Amino acid sequence: MSSRPRAAWPLVAVFTAGYLAAYLLPTIVGRLSVHLGLSAAQAGLVGSALLLSSASAGFTLAGRVERWGARRPARIGLTLAIVGYGCAALAGSVPLVVLGAMIGGLGSGTATAVAAAGIAAQRDPHRTSSLGLLTVSATAGALYLTIPHLEGGHRLPFASIALVALLVWPATARLGTATAAQSPAQVSGRLPHRRSGLVLAAGMLIWSMAQNALWGVSSRIGVAQVGLSEVTIGAVFAAALGAGLLGVMGAGMLGARLGRAVPIGLGTMIIAVSIVLSSSARDLGSFATGEILWNTVYPVVLSYLIGLAASLDIRGRWAVLAGSASSVGVACGPLLGSVLSEQAGYPAMGLVLGAVTLLVAAPVTAVALHTGGRPLVPGSVRRRGGAPAALLAATTGGLPGAVPKLGSPEQAVTELVVPALRRRRLGRNAFRTAGPAGGSGQSNAYASTSER
Repeated sequence: MSSRPRAAWPLVAVFTAGYLAAYLLPTIVGRLSVHLGLSAAQAGLVGSALLLSSASAGFTLAGRVERWGARRPARIGLTLAIVGYGCAALAGSVPLVVLGAMIGGLGSGTATAVAAAGIAAQRDPHRTSSLGLLTVSATAGALYLTIPHLEGGHRLPFASIALVALLVWPATARLGTATAAQSPAQVSGRLPHRRSGLVLAAGMLIWSMAQNALWGVSSRIGVAQVGLSEVTIGAVFAAALGAGLLGVMGAGMLGARLGRAVPIGLGTMIIAVSIVLSSSARDLGSFATGEILWNTVYPVVLSYLIGLAASLDIRGRWAVLAGSASSVGVACGPLLGSVLSEQAGYPAMGLVLGAVTLLVAAPVTAVALHTGGRPLVPGSVRRRGGAPAALLAATTGGLPGAVPKLGSPEQAVTELVVPALRRRRLGRNAFRTAGPAGGSGQSNAYASTSER
């Protein structure tokens, strides 16, 4: 893809088509159980197969979207989603439904990978990811208000996802194509921040598994434990996703003013409390409170996690890998929730998931503190082997504006690729360190070379 960021709305549209299946998972699992005669665990397994297929597409495409361009893989993904979910909607036998769902999952994962790579290349990845979550929450909320009032069994949610993918197709014309000007070093560059990226990916896998273990069985909690009808549960989910819209808009306005660690850490603690509240509910009030509180904070934390993954690599490789790891967690969630609820009951399941959510908050928050995007405070930014940059700015009499003000977000560091031929021509003595130039009192912003 071009190094120049393109318009955000096509990425938001593709993101919506890719993420929608995960948002509609409760109604997919519930309708498979009711209308195809599957047990709770079997229906959860079908949902897990769909999302594992989505995750496998993301892992396959990590690092390849930039080489191929966004348009072609996005169109392939949307085509797979239309065909797969369309076949699942038309099929009446369980094997064909499962096959169609897995093909559609490949399409969803491909679309999500393209969107994640493109979002990482934006000037403000957090804002673009917030817009994507805002759009998919609004779409899912509208469907939750509509689907319970219509007949059609398991066909309706699958047909809805296929229709959204079809409507998003024209937006792919605005996506970038492959560029032939990239050097091999640019295409095969080493992943930056490997340790932080691996910790973040593992944390997002467990975090997403805990969230979707509850989300996958939320409709059954409402029916079996609280005694609600499908229409009432759909209204609760729509209200919860509407609250999620407000949460995402608030996160978009807040931006990086508090950094990423505070929203991720504090938000995850609130999520853990809401999981326990929702899973132990015995009446409409407590069930609705837990679901609305949870869905308000969940997309906020997710938007910061996506933005954090995108900040680790401007080419979007960590965004795709962490997103795919999250999809694995999403895939395992319904099965985990079904097994825990059947073996221990819904309240005990909530306690286990809440504890796991709290435990995973620590390493993920540590990654947010360790990597870029923190507010600048004295001692927070250090040169290699040097003193804090903010402190130096206050004591050495540097030029005004050379160092950002306290509280400003850190600036991204861009890697410069030097062709191998030029590296051989430049010797060690061709470089000198940055510092005062010629005794003029003016400092150089960058190290320079003796050869231009």
